[in-house]
Amino acid sequence: MSTIFYAFGILLFVAVVLCVEGIYLWWNNAHGPAAKRIEARLRALSAGGHVNAEQLSILKKRLLAGSPRMQQWLMSVPRIGALDRWLEQSGSTWSVAQLLGFCAMVALCAVALIPLSPVPAPLVLAGAAVAAVLPVLHVMRLRGKRLRQMEAQLPDAVDMISRSLRAGHSFSGALGIVGQEIKAPIGPEFRTTFEEINYGVALDEAMTNLAIRVPVGDLRYFVIAVLIQRESGGNLAEILDTIGRMVRERLKLFDKIRVLSAEGKMSAWVLGLLPFCTAGVILLVNPGFMKVLWDDPLGLRMIGGALVSMSFGVLWMRGIIRIRV
Repeated sequence: MSTIFYAFGILLFVAVVLCVEGIYLWWNNAHGPAAKRIEARLRALSAGGHVNAEQLSILKKRLLAGSPRMQQWLMSVPRIGALDRWLEQSGSTWSVAQLLGFCAMVALCAVALIPLSPVPAPLVLAGAAVAAVLPVLHVMRLRGKRLRQMEAQLPDAVDMISRSLRAGHSFSGALGIVGQEIKAPIGPEFRTTFEEINYGVALDEAMTNLAIRVPVGDLRYFVIAVLIQRESGGNLAEILDTIGRMVRERLKLFDKIRVLSAEGKMSAWVLGLLPFCTAGVILLVNPGFMKVLWDDPLGLRMIGGALVSMSFGVLWMRGIIRIRV
């Protein structure tokens, strides 16, 4: 073989290696751990609320959508910032455009089942509209879980701030210690507040941003206590000790109530899902058995009445088992 062939093989090998290295570097810069941390910081700052219009526009371009046209359209939607903050509070990596895209994709997949389903098209379209809400329900579940974790971590964070103040640290320094020592999800929120103060944001404004990012009632009591203490004075460490004890006792009472209401919640889930599961099994086993429900006008009225009655029943059971502490 000639020297040119060997040279070509070597150059081809080098080109493939460089191509693989370039793909890896691109992926690491776009989706690696450092990129995810930067994106999380940008999402936290963009959801803080107290930034000027120019900074908000820059951050939203990274957050809402990758397409400029989609970005422009989303920015024209009313209260899109509240939806963005809601996504940030859930800890999800989805953007607003991705959430809407998933909702549309689920709805289209449900509509594609029209030729395969014995159910008439109007009912399938109604089911598709309900299925489109599933990504939103998923984000709501993530948000509720994350907020409950923050609520459970709050007493430890308040106690750590109190001990840091007694040890001689400043309040902002105590926030930084909590941000370093407490695990996610509440630790990064305090670290964001600490860094905002270091960047020159006023303490009152930084604490208000914290209350906006973390809509937990007990944390808002903590923020209000800190702001009042700055105006009127007093021993902040003792105030934080009182707040920590109050939050712990409230969480203990809430756990007892949650255990006592667990049976009611399970009954609500079983009674709510049983008719739909039974109807699905009947459609698979004997599709013609349920045709009377949508072929006969009386059957349609029966379906409507059943759905309305079930909705009232679910709301009634939810009101019974939902106890605020």
